[in-house]
Amino acid sequence: MNEALDRLARELDLDSSVHERLRLEFGYACTLRVKHLLEEPAVLACLSGLGQYLDGTVDRAHLEHLAAQAAHLANQHQGSKSIDGCGHAAVSATYAVANALAGKACQAAEYAAYAAVYGQGGYGAVADRESFEPEFSWQSTCLASLARRHVSA
Repeated sequence: MNEALDRLARELDLDSSVHERLRLEFGYACTLRVKHLLEEPAVLACLSGLGQYLDGTVDRAHLEHLAAQAAHLANQHQGSKSIDGCGHAAVSATYAVANALAGKACQAAEYAAYAAVYGQGGYGAVADRESFEPEFSWQSTCLASLARRHVSA
């Protein structure tokens, strides 16, 4: 859906095993942008755990446990408790967290973009593709910036 991001990911060979940390950092950055849309405390704890892994305060085994838990939570999500018409935003944000923890950065970004747009009222997510452009632009800029940091590290 985000052509610029997909192109950049291919150029970087983002799916390569050597870029796992970059994928995790980018997925984490994308999900933090929709954190306010998460409604389940367990999903928030999973997101926090990804941050802790990136900070080096939890180990790989814990990350893998959190990834499995987040996937389960996303697949079991009952929808939003909100009555504002933006219920799918919480579901998409939850899937963004699950994908970020699984190291599926581009999928996390896609779910996060959908959650961000849908969280603004829903119409844009289904009828106005231009409503995604600010989020898509931010995502491409973020990944490029993170990639530069990794190259210089």
